[in-house]
Amino acid sequence: MKNKLSQKKEIFNIDALVPGHSVDCVILGFEDHQLKVLLLKWKQTGNIWALPGGFVYKHENLNHAAIRVLKERTGIELPFLEQYKTFGNVDRRDDQTLIKNLETMQVDIQIRDWFNQRFISTGYFSLVDINKCDLKPDMYSEAIGWIPIEELPDLIFDHKHMVDSSLTYIRNQINYLPIGITLLPEKFTMKQLQLLYEAILSRKLDRGNFQRKMLKLDIFIRHEKQLEGGAHKAPYLYSFDKEKYQALLKQGFGLYS
Repeated sequence: MKNKLSQKKEIFNIDALVPGHSVDCVILGFEDHQLKVLLLKWKQTGNIWALPGGFVYKHENLNHAAIRVLKERTGIELPFLEQYKTFGNVDRRDDQTLIKNLETMQVDIQIRDWFNQRFISTGYFSLVDINKCDLKPDMYSEAIGWIPIEELPDLIFDHKHMVDSSLTYIRNQINYLPIGITLLPEKFTMKQLQLLYEAILSRKLDRGNFQRKMLKLDIFIRHEKQLEGGAHKAPYLYSFDKEKYQALLKQGFGLYS
């Protein structure tokens, strides 16, 4: 029977990988009026959390590597991830912490040397419905979960910077990204939609002005009012007219900048 080290070496075939290049994924969801990011907690390393990330095989395209890595690390299978930034600062990693963690995990010297080289990482992001994600942490992780952006734990290396950079990118591209249709349930209230935009923009929005702007877009289907509460107080439920939504998305919503 093979020991644990030889099993790890067989799974982690460094000869088949592109040296010095990795991918990291910022996966964002919206739940309980909070914007959340998907994080993994490494095994046997204390309270170290990280974005789902990994390496690129020599035979695969970079975009395919990001999709594969996300599935292997978290169990989430997405057909597309958007590339938003490359991270290449010389000091982007704390190598001493890394070496200590690899020793704790009893990784052999060849794999330790691989991890200890300089890495440039390409960042990818996606917006997902948390309720549709069946999370399955990989063999290197003891926990996986959706953590509110406002309550992030200490993240390894420059992963906090990666999260911040993804939010900056999303805010800059907010008029061209499928924000509402991706992150909200099929039926929602205008308040829920406003809370989503406030979470992404990290600022309060005027209720009346927000609703006027949104309804003027003519991309909503209005449904019957919710049953709870008095009839005069119950808010309307809305869903997106998907055809109109996609058509408007191509030219940009023109709401915020």
